[in-house]
Amino acid sequence: MRVNPVGFTAALLAALALAGCGKSNERTLQGWVESELIFISPDEQGRVEMLKVREGDSVQKGDLLFSVDDDLQQADVTVKQVAVTNAQQQFDRAKELLKTAAGTQRTYDDAEAAFRQAKANLDWSQTRLTRRRAVAPATGVIQQVYFRPGETVPSGRPVMSMLPPGNLKLRFFAPERVLHDIKYGATVNVTCDGCDAGLTATVTFIASSAEYTPPVIYSLDERAKLVFLIEARPQSPDKFRVGQPVTVTLPDVVAK
Repeated sequence: MRVNPVGFTAALLAALALAGCGKSNERTLQGWVESELIFISPDEQGRVEMLKVREGDSVQKGDLLFSVDDDLQQADVTVKQVAVTNAQQQFDRAKELLKTAAGTQRTYDDAEAAFRQAKANLDWSQTRLTRRRAVAPATGVIQQVYFRPGETVPSGRPVMSMLPPGNLKLRFFAPERVLHDIKYGATVNVTCDGCDAGLTATVTFIASSAEYTPPVIYSLDERAKLVFLIEARPQSPDKFRVGQPVTVTLPDVVAK
């Protein structure tokens, strides 16, 4: 059979080009942006009275986010304040009686213990009252609001979620053959559609087990399917959006 030299050369060049792309692709990995949201909820069931923020708002640590009705908590504080006043009167009386030898040490000790307990109960009630007003635990952006004013939120159910900048991460998978080129603390280059040039991220997590487990006896082709989850924290988290596809490239200093 006669071989066309031009056709053979073209085929050879195409094969070499594909091989070169394969090696380049080993350092180019696909991933996405993921978030670790903070969910903010009241300690006890209540009716949402006020919302100070909306979805997409930026907040600073300590900013008021929402409040729930506090009638029951306020009434409890009032009761505990009366109890403290009564306990202090009993304690003061026991102290004076002990000085004049008209009272006993046992009576004094009991009155002091009752006074301390009453103050502890008041502190607990005041904490319950204070926590009816939820403040931002960190600086970040409000992601979603789940309850509106007038709605009753159960205990422990989040009223809203927020995302601090440091809780944004990139997740991607690396094949087994390049896993040894990725180290904790290494810097990787990141690109995405519409993103600025020169974005980077720092590797913070490398999975210890593969996402795909082959049969006990496997061929080299099956072995090539092993991939390991990698996570990296972007150094400019404000440049990314949750769910956004990204391309992660291992720089020359990281890859062999």
